[in-house]
Amino acid sequence: MYSPLEYEPPVYRPPSEWRSLLLQVTIGCSNNKCTYCDMYRSKTYRVRTINEILKDIHRCKVSGLEPEKIFLCDGDALGAPMEILERVLITLKESFPNVRSIGVYATAQNIIEKTDDELKRLKELGLSIAYLGLESGCDKVLHMIVKGNTSNEMVEASLKIKSHGIKLSTIVMIGVGGQKWSESHQIETTKVLSKTCPQYLSFLTTFAVPETPYYRMVKRGILKPLTVKELYKEMFYLIKHSHFELNPVIFRANHVSNQMPMKGTLPKDQKMLSKLLEDAFHRCPEGTFPIPPYQM
Repeated sequence: MYSPLEYEPPVYRPPSEWRSLLLQVTIGCSNNKCTYCDMYRSKTYRVRTINEILKDIHRCKVSGLEPEKIFLCDGDALGAPMEILERVLITLKESFPNVRSIGVYATAQNIIEKTDDELKRLKELGLSIAYLGLESGCDKVLHMIVKGNTSNEMVEASLKIKSHGIKLSTIVMIGVGGQKWSESHQIETTKVLSKTCPQYLSFLTTFAVPETPYYRMVKRGILKPLTVKELYKEMFYLIKHSHFELNPVIFRANHVSNQMPMKGTLPKDQKMLSKLLEDAFHRCPEGTFPIPPYQM
C-alpha cells in the first residue's frame, strides 16, 4: 500500500503482507549470518529509537492512511526490547483503530527470549502473526546454513508463540540441504512440522544467490543443488508424510521461486497436493535445473 515513509532500504515482507503498511522497528537482521541470504548484508543491525518509530506512525496518521494490516520490519523486529514493542503496538492501536492484523518476522531465539507474560501482552496489544524461517528441521542443515538455532529450539519457539494465541507462519526452504542432505532434510523437517503444526506453511525454493557464502559453496562443488525433479520429490515427501493434527494449516507455494504454484488447506488437501507433486515428479525430465528468479 501507499506509504508516506522514507525507509532504510532494502525492505522485505512476506508475500501475504503485500497490502500491509510497512513500519521499520528494527533495521537489518540480528543474526545476518545465514549463508543463503543476502537480504540485509548491506545493513548493520540496530533497533530504531522509539521517537523515530512514533514519528513514522504520526506521519502515516496525518496523511490519512487507514491500514487494515501492518507489518513490522526488518528481519526480526520481535527481537526489539519489550518496552519498544509495547509502546509501538499501543500507539498503532490508538492511531489506526481499524487494524485487524499486525505481523512480524521472528527468529526462534527472540521468541524463546520473550517471557510467557511478554508474549501474552503482545497478543493483547494486537500482535497477531509471526513469520518464522524454519528453513529445515535437520540440525546438520541448520548448522551448515548458520541459522543460529537447533531443530529443538525451532519446536520450542513454535509451540511457545502458538500457546499465546499468536498465529505462526512457518517457512520451509526446499532444496536448502543440497543433494547430500536432501533425505535428512525431508525426514527431520516433517518431524518438526508434525510437532508444531503451524497455522500457515509456505515453501520457498533455495537458490544460490550471487555473492553469498551459499553461492560460493555451490561454485566450489561443496554443495550440489537439486534438480527440478529432486525438488518435487522433497515437496512430495514433506506434504505426504507430515501430520497436521493440531489445527488446519493454510499451505502456499506461490512464491516467485517455486516451480509450480500450489495452495491448499492441510490435512484436507493433503492427498490432492501429494498426487499433484507425484505427477509432476514423473513428468519432469532428469537433470533439469530451475531458473533462478533473479535471472528470469
